[in-house]
Amino acid sequence: MNSEEIRNYCIAKKHVEESFPFNEYSLVFKVAGKMFALLDLEAELRMNLKCDPEYALELREEHTAVHPGYHMSKKHWNTIYFDGTLSQDFIYKLIDYSYSLVVHNLPKKRRIALGL
Repeated sequence: MNSEEIRNYCIAKKHVEESFPFNEYSLVFKVAGKMFALLDLEAELRMNLKCDPEYALELREEHTAVHPGYHMSKKHWNTIYFDGTLSQDFIYKLIDYSYSLVVHNLPKKRRIALGL
């Protein structure tokens, strides 16, 4: 996988916006103004994804490419390193999961207005 494939997958989701709010190499993806992913374009390819705390721990125990969120809340974020040990489908599932967590936590009225 490369950064362009990941970017295309993220921006194809409903109501996703991308920006560089922190610096020129940290690409942030938001749904309805809430961040669900951060793609590091500078160093080795890695991505921060939102995660349920218990599931986050489980993923870290099962996969060497999953670490506590780099520069993020270690409880609610994981950093995924693209070292070839995780399949593309599995990475897409983790992105979907992060997106759905953020959407689920939006106020119901906002979700309905956005058709989510």
